[in-house]
Amino acid sequence: MPLKIAFAASRAPVAQTARAALLARYGDVPMPEADVIVALGGDGFMLQTLHSTQGLPAPVYGMNRGTIGFLMNEYSESGLEARLEAAEEATLNPLSMTAWDRDGREHQALAINEVSLLRAGPQAAKLRITVDGRLRMEELVCDGALVATPAGSTAYNYSAHGPVLPIGSDVLALTAVAAFRPRRWRGALLPKMAKVRFDVQEFEKRPVMAEADSRSIRFVTSVEIQSEPSVEHRILFDPGHGLEERLISEQFT
Repeated sequence: MPLKIAFAASRAPVAQTARAALLARYGDVPMPEADVIVALGGDGFMLQTLHSTQGLPAPVYGMNRGTIGFLMNEYSESGLEARLEAAEEATLNPLSMTAWDRDGREHQALAINEVSLLRAGPQAAKLRITVDGRLRMEELVCDGALVATPAGSTAYNYSAHGPVLPIGSDVLALTAVAAFRPRRWRGALLPKMAKVRFDVQEFEKRPVMAEADSRSIRFVTSVEIQSEPSVEHRILFDPGHGLEERLISEQFT
């Protein structure tokens, strides 16, 4: 029996053109009925697709019609069914973010790559860091800080000089962004199930925003982050080009 495939594409013209070509060749089914969901776009669209389909049983296979495409496979119109049959699966657990803003409102979001706090004004942020209820840093003066999963460790975390984490490792990266005090502090490796809390000091004078996979919360006063093992994202890669290989290759390019 042929695979039932659902196609999703970003708004980019090249992705829409690819979707039309694939629909003509392989047909299309509604996502709840699909065996596999094929996402056409870049990494941002892949994250969006994983979030929007997390309640569905089908895994997601991406084909790059964007820029970098770290989470995507190479695009080709031919042989798609055979590629899907042979694909290797990786399971990702996202981070859960709970943030409180200056008006006392609570915001919740999930992040597959990272949760980041970034200064939202001309002055550096001042953050107090608590891990599992224990105060670990009284004051970090910085442009921001983030907590990244292994899957997200080569994204913003890597650009901020954070470590690349092997897929399957039970650790998270806590990385500072342009730390001023302590000047040479780059961050820490934490157990996967650690609960990290950031409290924003002088939040009126030094406003901070929080982001969870591009969902932004402005004027936050506190943010709590931890892994969410109850949520699993299933993502497919061509054999020999899975996340583990990509993470290793990224460190030698």
